[in-house]
Amino acid sequence: MSSPDEPENPQIRNPKSEIRNRVGFGYDVHRLVGGRPLILGGIEVPFDKGLEGHSDADVLLHALIDAILGAAGMGDIGTHFPSYDPTLKGISSLDMLSRVMVMVREAGWGVGNVDGTIVAQQPRLSPHTPRMKETIAKALGIEPERVNVKSKTTDGLGFTGTGEGMAAYCAVMLVR
Repeated sequence: MSSPDEPENPQIRNPKSEIRNRVGFGYDVHRLVGGRPLILGGIEVPFDKGLEGHSDADVLLHALIDAILGAAGMGDIGTHFPSYDPTLKGISSLDMLSRVMVMVREAGWGVGNVDGTIVAQQPRLSPHTPRMKETIAKALGIEPERVNVKSKTTDGLGFTGTGEGMAAYCAVMLVR
């Protein structure tokens, strides 16, 4: 706290009212298994395996949800959607994203932009990323130009390269 003869620091005067942008980062990983559909970015991608999880295991949307929650200072996906909750078994990640967006909007935030990366050796995902981008933009209530989705391989290295699983990273900018 400043004394009466010291000038007040404008950067800490009223941080809640002055912060207009916040950045969040999310990461997620799921194992690939037989007998499940592959859901990525809110769409079904044709493949002989799907991602294992309590929900639909959409690794990209899970990373996005964590990025949004992180930027808003609201914890993480496991806090709001715990895997031990039987009522959430098989829940759509698009539904989880919708619920998170209600909380974030109530706190005065909106999504400025999204940049997501899916890491997978197979299947080839680039033909599907435009539809993922459209689906995510619609779920967030923003223009598709503010959403970027890309896919990368690891050239056969690590669990993603051997086909054991997939990972996703996501950055998001929230704006007041």
